[in-house]
Amino acid sequence: MALTRKQWNNIIIIACVFMVAVLTFIDKKTNNVPSDAQLLFDDNAPLAQLQLDGLWLHKQASEWRCDTKVLNCDEWAKAWQTIRVSPLAAAPETTDAPQELVIQIADISDFQLWIYFPKEGALKSPAGNWYLVPPSLRATLQPILDAKPAA
Repeated sequence: MALTRKQWNNIIIIACVFMVAVLTFIDKKTNNVPSDAQLLFDDNAPLAQLQLDGLWLHKQASEWRCDTKVLNCDEWAKAWQTIRVSPLAAAPETTDAPQELVIQIADISDFQLWIYFPKEGALKSPAGNWYLVPPSLRATLQPILDAKPAA
């Protein structure tokens, strides 16, 4: 038994509606930041300077300055200023190479050495505490160094 043109059109419409519903559901689940996520930097302890694997970011007066290799300085600075993290009870399984993250908080002369695992979004504080960066925020924490499209 062959399907008529009208039946095929109905099948295509139903498939399209189903795909839109699935994609909307996935988007809502991945873009939301967990409710237990907290700001890493706030008004009482704002970010003043950051160095990620040799690439630096520094706030001078009210303007952010970056390493000359960084092409998205303002976006990179905003991502780190507004980063949210969720505390973890135990150390996560990490498979990627860690990046050294040196942070300086405003009005504090000491630097803090954190360890960042970008693939998993895991952050290890100097005190040994572990935090998780939500998946929707991870991509913006890496600086853009090359204007060529990704392969």
